[in-house]
Amino acid sequence: MSFMPEAKTSKFDRDPALASPFDAAISAQDRETMSMVTLALKERRMRLAFQPVVYAADPSMIGFFEGFIRLLNQRDQVIPARDFMGAVEQNQLGRDIDCAALQMGLMALQRNPQIRVSINMSARSVGYRPWANILRKALRDSPRLGRNLILEITESSTLQVPDVLKPFMTEMRDHGIVFALDDFGADLTSLRLLRELRFEIAKIDGALVKNVDESPDRQAVARAAIAIAQALEMYVVAEAVETEGEANWLRDAGVGCLQGYLFGPPTVTPDFRAFRHGRPDLIAETA
Repeated sequence: MSFMPEAKTSKFDRDPALASPFDAAISAQDRETMSMVTLALKERRMRLAFQPVVYAADPSMIGFFEGFIRLLNQRDQVIPARDFMGAVEQNQLGRDIDCAALQMGLMALQRNPQIRVSINMSARSVGYRPWANILRKALRDSPRLGRNLILEITESSTLQVPDVLKPFMTEMRDHGIVFALDDFGADLTSLRLLRELRFEIAKIDGALVKNVDESPDRQAVARAAIAIAQALEMYVVAEAVETEGEANWLRDAGVGCLQGYLFGPPTVTPDFRAFRHGRPDLIAETA
């Protein structure tokens, strides 16, 4: 089989002692980006953009909305997440971004109790007291809120602190919170660990989705990922769906929900009224 998902590497892992002039210029640009990110958080220049996740069988029906954080520079322009997320994931900035995204997502749920929202987080944020305090306070103030909240954790992040993550997931499930394994299939994962953590949702990585209807190799890998997810009793969602061909293939392969620009981009001005078409049993299906 010739297809393998592309390895995710970071330009921030380079040895500064071996940097070329070009590398040094990139490093300076990275430092400027980090400064903009830090300032945006400090000045609360941020938004949450929401993208619909629709049912494969009927894309007019919305299962939930995923919230993506958008940080703005001083000219109110979005700082591309790809320019900083890889660098901040393991440090304080990453925890602060998780806090901001969670807080805005919870506010959206409190204002729109009829919708469901998923929020991205790093597994390491579980042990970060400010993040945990934001979540627990919201659940105390609005006990029913947890039933409409999905927390998305990347496959790679899950492997970092499983001993902390497992009791947290158990506790939060008592509040009705559902957990999604993001970027499923992108990394080598311990199936034993996934079985123990019991994620309710698996989100198939976009690298497996791109042109899947045209590539037998991609189809073989995507079918394997879907089969593993289903064997672990996870509801399957496919990310980054951009064409009707991809959507049709994924639906026929057993994917339950689809997400991508084919069905709508992330927007800071979502029409939450459209959720009236959403099925009430998505979370029940994943339980």
